[in-house]
Amino acid sequence: MCQWTTDSRRLILEHFDMIYSSTSYIYCFALPISPPSSWLHQYYNADFSQDVGVVKGVSVGWGTCLRTVPLSGTPWALAFWKDTIAVGLDSDPIIIFSAITGVQVAILSGHIDLVTSLVFLPDGTSLVSGSNDRTIKLWDTQTGGVVMTFLGHTDSVGSVSISPDCTTIASGSWDKTIRLWDIQTGECHHTITQKDGLVNVCFIPLDPTHLMSVSGQQIWQSDTGGQQTVPLCDGKSITFSLDGTLFVICNETVVEVWSSDSKEVVTKFNMGNVLVGRCCFSPDNRVIAVAAVFTIYIWDITSSDPHLLETFSGHSGHVHSVAFSSPTSLISISFDKSVKFWQIGTSSTDPVLTDPGSISPAPAPIKSITLQTKDDGIAISSHSDGVVRIWDILTGLCKASFQTSAKNPHQMVTQLTNGRLISVWYRNKKIYIWDAKKGELLRTVDTSSSKIKDLRISGDGSKVFCLGERYIQAWSIWTGDIVGKVKVRQYLSPEPLLAIDGQKVWTRFHFMEPIMDFTALGPGSTMGWDFGALDSSPVELSNTSPVELPSTSPVELLSTSQSRPHLDFIGGIRTERRFLPGIQDTATGRVVFQLPVRLERPSDAQWDGQYLVAGYDSGEVLILKCSHIFH
Repeated sequence: MCQWTTDSRRLILEHFDMIYSSTSYIYCFALPISPPSSWLHQYYNADFSQDVGVVKGVSVGWGTCLRTVPLSGTPWALAFWKDTIAVGLDSDPIIIFSAITGVQVAILSGHIDLVTSLVFLPDGTSLVSGSNDRTIKLWDTQTGGVVMTFLGHTDSVGSVSISPDCTTIASGSWDKTIRLWDIQTGECHHTITQKDGLVNVCFIPLDPTHLMSVSGQQIWQSDTGGQQTVPLCDGKSITFSLDGTLFVICNETVVEVWSSDSKEVVTKFNMGNVLVGRCCFSPDNRVIAVAAVFTIYIWDITSSDPHLLETFSGHSGHVHSVAFSSPTSLISISFDKSVKFWQIGTSSTDPVLTDPGSISPAPAPIKSITLQTKDDGIAISSHSDGVVRIWDILTGLCKASFQTSAKNPHQMVTQLTNGRLISVWYRNKKIYIWDAKKGELLRTVDTSSSKIKDLRISGDGSKVFCLGERYIQAWSIWTGDIVGKVKVRQYLSPEPLLAIDGQKVWTRFHFMEPIMDFTALGPGSTMGWDFGALDSSPVELSNTSPVELPSTSPVELLSTSQSRPHLDFIGGIRTERRFLPGIQDTATGRVVFQLPVRLERPSDAQWDGQYLVAGYDSGEVLILKCSHIFH
């Protein structure tokens, strides 16, 4: 496929929602962060380089997860043919999607229980499905109608397969039988009985007279005459490559690649303590995707010593099945009721397994980002393993790294002030204040709160601000004394984010009770206080009485307020995991830049009008430099 076509497909897939619902100017969003070698980047670079520049994070390639499509039910089966995807749900329907856009194009309804297995005929005109309703159905994918229903199993059908010559359907059931059906007449020619229920059954692509199955955690081989040999080996699942020359067997934590001709192991790798689910080959047989719990692992198998290329994390439920749509594109379904589209070979982080006892430790998630561009020209990331890293804002390089004693803190933040690198974290009703450069604990502050939503350090480094359920409180870093507190009214709920400008603290609120006209006021408001005017009695900067709030939305209020800095106007993202909205021109309100899907959910982000720095659960830091159009 030519570079132009590949770039266009990626652009459409990653930004389909915006392209579908917005005007044409949104096409420019993906261009500044397209791969440097791509046609789009080279063609448009001169026009967009002065608007947004990637200092660090995404210039090496496109986002890994290009698109997520929510489903109405839990997916149990996945099949792919050219640009078409079929997904079987627990609520009966089979949903047909376009693999390019992720748009639903058809619904096949006819089963009365969850669909467990799907497979396309080689020409894509028909689809075979197995279900917990004990039936197998042959579908016409053009009309959506059922061509034939195959009856005979006395328990759930767990797997279906089509012979290479398209004359026979094999079905494996929990009734401990494999049945071979004539695809033209619907008659069952042979029944193969086994000792246990059938998990997997598939024809050998290079030999239409033989098939392999998984039963009782063993791999069996049978022929279409109903004869079965002794078990080949132990295994929990089996998948053939598209050309049929290889098959992969998964057994607990070990993945083995076998030759279809010799029935010998070609290569294998161990996943450490990670239990393997389903596997699939890339079309060129160079890569295997392994689904294990919530994560997908991409392995290079081109040599006798396989190595891990990258990992895909993003599903919040078990990944049930994976399939390649091209050598560099992967599709996954998960019990989190979603389909995800992934791009292979674009991850900018080192590939690791997430289990502590596996290949290497996972990168620690970022807890907070501190942006200090005015005098220091740095960004500081605080990680859940207690590591603090200092990043050069101009080059994106890590200048220094320090280890603190923080281990899995609930909240953590670090700031450089007058040459002192101060880390503050909260855990188990205590706030710890640490000098990261000296490696010593300065003091511990006892709090009465069992839940703190956010921590921030004042601009001069003298105070630590704490956002609780019903208050904003400040402690002196040097003495540990309380120097100010603002109580929050019962009908207001603060969002889990503080924005700091020197001694001034800002946060957003939502109204908990219908005590006013929401049409006029909007769903909430931004409020700020000055903790520097009087240490013991902070002075309020903005309206506290909801009835006096201006009749504007929170976004408009942030854009037009003269006393409110545009620090952190991307708000409320740390705990609630909201999507980052687009960067807006404060004069016109027009969205002028949108992050790709993979980068829309940072663990923390900071913005000062020129630089946007975001930190992610992967441990990755993104630094964007924005031009004059954002001022």
